[in-house]
Amino acid sequence: MSAGRDDQLTLVAFMQASNVSVYSGSWRYPNSAPDFLDLRYYQRIARVLEDGTFDLMFFDDRLAMPSIYGGSPDDAVRYGARPVKMDLTAVLGAAAAATSHLGLGATYSTTYYPPFHVARTFATLDHLSGGRAAWNVVTSVNDAEARNFGVEQHLAHDERYDRAEEFIEIVTQLWDSWEDDALVLDRAAGIFADPAKVHEINYEGKYFNVRGPLTVPRPPQGRPPIIQAGQSGRGQRFAARWADLIFTADPSQAVALEHYKAQKEQIAAEGRDPGAVRMLPMVYAVVGETEAIAREKENIFLNELVHPLASLTLLSELTNHDFSGYSLDDEITDELIASISGIRGLVQGVKRHLGGGKLTLRTLASHRASLLQGPRFVGTGEQIADQMQEWFESRSCDGFVLAATHFPGAFEDFVRMVVPELRRRGLMRSSYSGSTLRENLGLARPTSSFAKPTA
Repeated sequence: MSAGRDDQLTLVAFMQASNVSVYSGSWRYPNSAPDFLDLRYYQRIARVLEDGTFDLMFFDDRLAMPSIYGGSPDDAVRYGARPVKMDLTAVLGAAAAATSHLGLGATYSTTYYPPFHVARTFATLDHLSGGRAAWNVVTSVNDAEARNFGVEQHLAHDERYDRAEEFIEIVTQLWDSWEDDALVLDRAAGIFADPAKVHEINYEGKYFNVRGPLTVPRPPQGRPPIIQAGQSGRGQRFAARWADLIFTADPSQAVALEHYKAQKEQIAAEGRDPGAVRMLPMVYAVVGETEAIAREKENIFLNELVHPLASLTLLSELTNHDFSGYSLDDEITDELIASISGIRGLVQGVKRHLGGGKLTLRTLASHRASLLQGPRFVGTGEQIADQMQEWFESRSCDGFVLAATHFPGAFEDFVRMVVPELRRRGLMRSSYSGSTLRENLGLARPTSSFAKPTA
């Protein structure tokens, strides 16, 4: 067993502050809850996940409607292909108020948010939640986002990560800018805090110059855990340096095994403990009281709910490439993949999953919008636990990011039918061991970079 890894799964719920889950047909499923604009919707889901002792719920985000396809958001709006993306600050605040142990993660872009803003947002969330914040670092994907922030076009793929390196260096230094014992709170002497323990960071780089200090004392976790989902070679190097949780889009167990081994080697090459970094593929679970019920539900999700134009709209958003002039039966060639400025790794992963055979636009689009985009475990609670256990024990992963086929029912079914079986096998906790997310993940609290070494 790898150093630092225990024998229990890390389990993360993949969320959207949206009309749909990551599965774009979810809003059409008959028992999907329609009140996604009400904070109580997110509180209900958070309480279900905490009852199931999930480590974390984290929210994906985009800073534009999908509008690359045909140069318009019309199809995204018409077919419900994620046209709604609410601000996550209020959503996470509501979830924090409804729970006491569940980790709370949010996606914030290094391309369009300033580092100071991100550092303050997550330090605040960490304090107000009692140490449960996590930051999903993304470099942003497409030109539609750029235009919403007054930029003519998106940065090139590798340059986004170069900029993100500076960004995260600044954020972590700002989190450290108050030493742990900087607050004095001596009312009699009138001393609030020790200025010798509150530091300017004076960062000067290629992309940013930031003075500091942060206007929020050091977070309870020291530094909220970092989630990262880089799939390309450059993204994997970035994750190896910074991530505590690596969110992967491996389409099969064979790909996951290969990715797990390669990524852990990169983490070790960065001088970090590979066992302390969790590799978590996104999966779907379609749970039924019987296998027949589960298979019937799977058929509905695969074949009845996702409109083809919703699939193409989301694929165009993901890859920053307008596919409106293509036929669904057109082949995705190596030359086209090389020209895509969006997320190359996912496209390449689907191609590998198909065994190097012909990849059509129809297949690629379906992988983006339907249950084909991730492995799916289908069956009874016992059958799904079998599948998860096999992945975990074969070192294909350290746990899972569970995507929902619909809200909140997918998580309710999983907690009711799968979690008890995982607990029975000793693969999942029955209660939380700590009060902070780092404690529940078994991650050490980092020492401040400004702390003086002890003698």
